[in-house]
Amino acid sequence: MKQNSLPVSALAEADVLRRALDAVCRKLDGKAAAAKTARRERAAFNEALNTAVEKGYFAENPLNGLRWKAPAVNEEVDPDAVPNPAQVLRLLESVARQRGRGPHLEAFFGCKYFAAMRPAEVIHLRIDQCHLPKTGWGMLNLSGGVVTSGKEWTDDGEVHEVHSLKRRAANATRPIPIPPQFVRMLRAHVKRFDVAPDGLLFRNQAGNYVDAAAYGITWARARERALTRTERTSRLAKRPYDLRHAGILFWLYSGVDPAECARRAGQSIEVLFRHYAKFLDGLREQANRLTEQSMNEWQRVSQGDAPEG
Repeated sequence: MKQNSLPVSALAEADVLRRALDAVCRKLDGKAAAAKTARRERAAFNEALNTAVEKGYFAENPLNGLRWKAPAVNEEVDPDAVPNPAQVLRLLESVARQRGRGPHLEAFFGCKYFAAMRPAEVIHLRIDQCHLPKTGWGMLNLSGGVVTSGKEWTDDGEVHEVHSLKRRAANATRPIPIPPQFVRMLRAHVKRFDVAPDGLLFRNQAGNYVDAAAYGITWARARERALTRTERTSRLAKRPYDLRHAGILFWLYSGVDPAECARRAGQSIEVLFRHYAKFLDGLREQANRLTEQSMNEWQRVSQGDAPEG
């Protein structure tokens, strides 16, 4: 490795830095990486150089002042990928009908839609985080997520690592109200499958964390069986993550305040507006109609008529 590596001091040269930045924009097969991946790798490279500054290799970060433009990132959610509520229910029913792990993963995917949870948060969900009354609304109190890092990158040599909530303090929690329909689904899941000794709701047959590759296979089968031919050939619900987008959009279209939607989803309101910009025109029209309706009601009140309703 030493023979095939440049000395750290070589990174002080602009041409070497540009080659390194161009490399993070490509996958191992030489094809262009996704823009988000390139930006994430560039951020990691920047942190490595900051460490080199602390160690005394450079007086300042060599990236400062370098003219290099990162690939543009389109953060807006694709409307064609987001399933509507009827399509979501068809997909969840298709998951439940599958043999093997299917029934166990119905509520797993339900977490992504009804609570708009990230995959890592669903994997980390434990029974003590769930308030599941027999009737009415329930509550999930999220406290972290499980990510696959690889044995080489964890402190204890395990493949998985438990993190705090994304961009939150280590002890932060995020309560999410869940509707009665989903409370019943989770109660049925616990009754049928019980929970792991450590309280985990979802696990594989060996009792370990659910693997993304495994639940991805289940999702692909559900999509093949639940969707029409036209829907299957489109981008509709290609990824399980599209359920999270569908859940957030359902809240927005149902009239939930955007700030509350952002809080439940665990993101800033700025990110919410940036991701769902293509959907907000319809919400603005709805807000305008409600505002106009209220103004008309109060105009009638000012004229001596009782408000309707």
